[in-house]
Amino acid sequence: MKHLIIAFFLLLIAADQVKAQQDHMFTQYMFNSLIFNPAYAGSRDFMSIGLIHRSQWLGFDQGTPSTQAFSIHTPLRNERIGLGLSVFKDAIGPTDQINTQASYAYRFPVGAFGHLALGLQGGVKNWRLNHNELEQKDPNDPAFSETGVESLWLPNFGAGVYFSTPSIFFGVSAPHLLDPDLRRTQITSDTIKFAREYRHYYLTGGIAIEFSNNVIFRPSILVKNVGLFGEFKEQGLGTTAPTVFDIDAAFLFNDLLWVGIALRSAFDGGDVPASYDSIDFWTQLHLKNGFRIGFAYDYIISNVSKVSSGSIEAMVGYEFNYEKSKIVTPRYF
Repeated sequence: MKHLIIAFFLLLIAADQVKAQQDHMFTQYMFNSLIFNPAYAGSRDFMSIGLIHRSQWLGFDQGTPSTQAFSIHTPLRNERIGLGLSVFKDAIGPTDQINTQASYAYRFPVGAFGHLALGLQGGVKNWRLNHNELEQKDPNDPAFSETGVESLWLPNFGAGVYFSTPSIFFGVSAPHLLDPDLRRTQITSDTIKFAREYRHYYLTGGIAIEFSNNVIFRPSILVKNVGLFGEFKEQGLGTTAPTVFDIDAAFLFNDLLWVGIALRSAFDGGDVPASYDSIDFWTQLHLKNGFRIGFAYDYIISNVSKVSSGSIEAMVGYEFNYEKSKIVTPRYF
């Protein structure tokens, strides 16, 4: 079992000819968009706080991906400026990272109810690799000859665009525009050992459709691509990762209870064939006092299901409706 974890880890960050999706993923992304789009800051028209935990691939012995994220954002009094802060911790195998980002968004009114926001974010990430936790099949492999703990501090910045009305939203973002090397070592004259971060691009969109006074239907989609304009794409090096997408269908009952189902899959990416990943079920309770409670379960439909019972996600949040009298409709995104 440990060897399977290590194989995934190598594919993710340390292989010298492959690149894959590196950023965290969330099933309940539509309520945590600040983590990957700074233009989302202030979009809910009041201060909003969220805390989410995700445990991926339950059933493995150890080393499975685990993510915790905290976000807070609010509009300022002039309502055109939004500020936000997001902090998340990612761990997988012998690596972990803590990322802190401050966000700024400027919102332009569009029509009677819409807003177009341009956002920027900047921050720093601490990336750590504990070589002592690696279990190697070949102890003499020169690519993994180091011992001890590596720690890097990596500054970065991102940008995004977010358009929203009470019933429609659309966003495009790149949460970290720099793609720094995590390591680069010449092993032989024609072999380089390296690992690096790759730029990720996000596309999101959705619409809220009123079925009745008490039922809202909200389909949405998230598309995530890695390294579209990076070194591998430009020079034809190695293998590109599939572009991942989530298609979600959710219902809101009585402005209180959300129930949703989603399909996570991918388009073909270079030499890596696409495959279905999971069917995701989620629910959230939005209480009148401002608290939000949510839970998601991902039922795996890929080959990983042979060794894992799925992934789970839990979130809590609070919304300060201090200007509730000015909000004429509920927020669906």
